[in-house]
Amino acid sequence: MKVIISHLTGNSSEDMQFVSETSKSKFIIKPSEISPVEYFLSGLIACSATDMIVLPKNGNYSISELQIIGEVERNEVPPRKFNNIHLIYKFNSNASDLIARRWVLSTLETYCSTINTVRGVSKIQFSIIHNGIEIAKENEIDSGIKNLELDKNNGEIPKNIGGACET
Repeated sequence: MKVIISHLTGNSSEDMQFVSETSKSKFIIKPSEISPVEYFLSGLIACSATDMIVLPKNGNYSISELQIIGEVERNEVPPRKFNNIHLIYKFNSNASDLIARRWVLSTLETYCSTINTVRGVSKIQFSIIHNGIEIAKENEIDSGIKNLELDKNNGEIPKNIGGACET
């Protein structure tokens, strides 16, 4: 992967503009409208959101009304890194709560490379509201073991899941 950021114009925080070039596209970055830190958090969430659409589809489930809310606590002084990230997953689906929880854990613990990049640096918590019912509140991720703990009654993790954000 390669990204090139080039300064276009402006010398103050109000008028700076950059162009970001990737292998697939170009877009303008205006820090006065969306800060680089907001782009960063948006990228974390978009990676997980991509998985949350692909995982159900690969298991022959449907998902609708997906919304992921990111709440971040940062250092007060530089470096202002993300100390705590709380992701709230709200969605409807035709899957059981157990399968829905597995989708969230699969993206957080395995498939979402952006979240896994900050995982050792930031505390990551998640909440899940599935079909209007809160099924997880401020749970913390640590390892893939939680997916196995959920495997009660010999349920199986859906096949052909993940990898949506690997490009």
